Amino acid sequence: MRQNDSRPAEPAVLLRREGAIAILQLNRPDNRNSMTPELLDAFAHAVRDLRAMSDLRCVVVTGSGACFSAGADFRSQIQRDGAHLSSPERSAAMYEPFLSLGDVEVPVLGALQGHAVGGGFGLSLMTDMRIVAEGAKYGANFARLGLHAGMAISYVLPRLVGVPRACELLFTGRLFSGQDGVDMGLFLRAVPAERVLAETMALAQEIAQSAPIAVRLMKKTIYQSLDWNPRTAAWREAFAQAATVETDDAREGVAALLAKRQPVFLGK
Repeated sequence: MRQNDSRPAEPAVLLRREGAIAILQLNRPDNRNSMTPELLDAFAHAVRDLRAMSDLRCVVVTGSGACFSAGADFRSQIQRDGAHLSSPERSAAMYEPFLSLGDVEVPVLGALQGHAVGGGFGLSLMTDMRIVAEGAKYGANFARLGLHAGMAISYVLPRLVGVPRACELLFTGRLFSGQDGVDMGLFLRAVPAERVLAETMALAQEIAQSAPIAVRLMKKTIYQSLDWNPRTAAWREAFAQAATVETDDAREGVAALLAKRQPVFLGK
């Protein structure tokens, strides 16, 4: 007879140090590291811990399992406060923990060892540089779900790949390979999944050997010169996303996703 396992579950987000480098790891592989309240709260707490580390020189963000993050958990409909994205406030609250990664002063590298889709793709865009898996899929599939993009993706993506390419990716909602992302300048390089973390750590260690004050200030001036303000953009998006959630197309898009079929949108 099987005994009840009373051992506590592993944390939803793991945070560890390797010298001057911190590794933040999404740790719900059975749920594809999706954006449940548990994972989001743990992520926000980890970012607060990162910001308190005065001797930190670089951060690496990665995931457990085959997915970096699959974004929203539509199957269980779990969102912030137990509600769907039916209001701008709820939409903004759900994305805020991932957006807070932009408050980290040291360079943040994304080790995207697996798929990053929707809000998970948005999280990857909050990093300063990204190394990805050759065989994984990436992208913002919101239009295929009848939804407006969230988490400032419609703000960040055009600034990284240009307006025409961003329009193509957002309007079609198509996913693309790691190498495609490298070719469009979105990712630094694509390598086999098992090498992603090691490659990213090697880059982090190289950055950590540079003068830390100079690196922090360069990161700050780079984004100041770009008038970088993804939080304001995410708030604007929250109104559009909340409006699309109420449409028949959004209901059809989510139903089609769960049924693994092509959606049929009617524009209402």
